[in-house]
Amino acid sequence: MRYASIMAGGSGTRLWPMSTTDKPKQLLRFINGQSLLGTSAGRLMGLVDAQNIFVCTSNSYAQKVLAELPFLTPNRLLGEPMGRDTLNAVGFSAAVIHKLDPDATLAILTADHLITPVAEFQRTLQLAFDLVDQKPDYLFTFGVKPTHAATGFGYLECGEPVADRARRVLAFREKPDAMKAGEYLRSGKHLWNSGMFVWKTATILEQIRIHQPEAYAGLEQIASCYGTPNFIRKVDEVYPTLPKISIDYAIMEKAPLVATIPMDVEWLDVGSWSSYAQTLVADADGNRNSLAELLAIESHGIVAVSDAPHLVAVVGLNNIVVVNSGHVTMVCPVDQCEKVKLLAQAAQKAFPDGYKR
Repeated sequence: MRYASIMAGGSGTRLWPMSTTDKPKQLLRFINGQSLLGTSAGRLMGLVDAQNIFVCTSNSYAQKVLAELPFLTPNRLLGEPMGRDTLNAVGFSAAVIHKLDPDATLAILTADHLITPVAEFQRTLQLAFDLVDQKPDYLFTFGVKPTHAATGFGYLECGEPVADRARRVLAFREKPDAMKAGEYLRSGKHLWNSGMFVWKTATILEQIRIHQPEAYAGLEQIASCYGTPNFIRKVDEVYPTLPKISIDYAIMEKAPLVATIPMDVEWLDVGSWSSYAQTLVADADGNRNSLAELLAIESHGIVAVSDAPHLVAVVGLNNIVVVNSGHVTMVCPVDQCEKVKLLAQAAQKAFPDGYKR
């Protein structure tokens, strides 16, 4: 049977002050009135039975996630007591679902991507499910065809074809500098690494057993208690002890049979205010706004965002982000958006109970 697990545990500190530990970016309804998590789940409808959709998230978000996804039952929400990177989020989902269905095929998806057209995403996911049936020993990932020399994404280096549209992954490449990104774009052999996967739960768990035996042992302990009164206690006891490492480093770079399926879509990782701005319509001066009313004089490239109606007025400014969240207003240059996470960290230290004055 086919299953999907949506990874939704990030805190989204680069989207502070709208995204906070109390309400992270994946739960903010700031994409045409929809949340990123709701949008991600919506893309699965018609491909995976609703009862076979899981969400792996922080325990602290559990009730908010259940409220956001009315179809999700509490036993399909996998709560992490703390983040232990993507190996364990993936392994947690795979181990639990494998206990339910030893022949399960599992798609691992993320809660912070916008993907259009949805029909193309669904066609590609359907193809991946079919290819796993044909080649159950393979780990399939999705690569997005690059449209520019992006330095903010990892890349997949592709080799020979292994099945319909799928190509062998020769190497996982880290986020490159501008020169290397240009080489990747021109080569025609590289795709953006989407961080989404499809595989048999038995196959990924076997690779975890081989390459990360400590994590495997812990995940097996957790899965053995799924559906029992001891499950939450076992998760709280074992999960913090699991080795913290990404799925790419731990498994994908080491597994012998890894293939990628190119996904010909527009793919936006909404991880910063500069990327969020791409979801908004720009006026003739390149200014964009969401909920906030923007009054801009002799100003270009302004991004104004608010969680309630609010006037942002600027004069003589260029390429600036202004975000108002009621108690906090954040201002930064568009090209410094990655550093907003430093502000979030500093604010947490200075105002551990939140700024509510």
